[in-house]
Amino acid sequence: MPATELPLFPLSTVLFPGGRLELRIFERRYLDMVRDCARTGGGFGVCVIVRGREAGEPAVPAAFGTVAKITDFSTLPDGLLGITARGACTFHVERTRVRDSGLVIGEVSMHEAEPPTPVPPEYGVLATILERLAEQLGGDLASADRALFDDAEWVGYRLAEVLPLTLDERQSLLQERDAIDRLRLLAEWLPRFQRA
Repeated sequence: MPATELPLFPLSTVLFPGGRLELRIFERRYLDMVRDCARTGGGFGVCVIVRGREAGEPAVPAAFGTVAKITDFSTLPDGLLGITARGACTFHVERTRVRDSGLVIGEVSMHEAEPPTPVPPEYGVLATILERLAEQLGGDLASADRALFDDAEWVGYRLAEVLPLTLDERQSLLQERDAIDRLRLLAEWLPRFQRA
């Protein structure tokens, strides 16, 4: 696939395909980015920060991220712009440049969507755990279509969001291109989360 230019928003979080992200927007570079996204219907890239901070000087983003599509706007109680975005496809950053405004622009290669793959029987326990967590957590997870709980990619990404994983572990799950291998990693880590 040819490289595409994408504005990048380096954050201290991992956004997974299908995941929800809520942000407060206050820096001029990101206000302009959001305006451009709203005008064109395009998205922006969310990458974990490798070096630097979310605000101030441009941070160095990780080489893998997720396209975020804005789904809603709001004015927050403090008067700042709030946006809700949903994770779309993943991408690999080939190179970056920084605009005068401080906005990081990535030349990225988009990854093709994974084909739907059923959760294999040996990882069925992961889907069961996710269903129990959905009952406890409510929200988007609880209202999800029941058929999604048999989709290996969806189950892997949702568990990656809700389990108490490190940022590095979440990033490694995002970079894993195979849904079954993602479930295998989660299954290996699962004993850490089980009560004694």
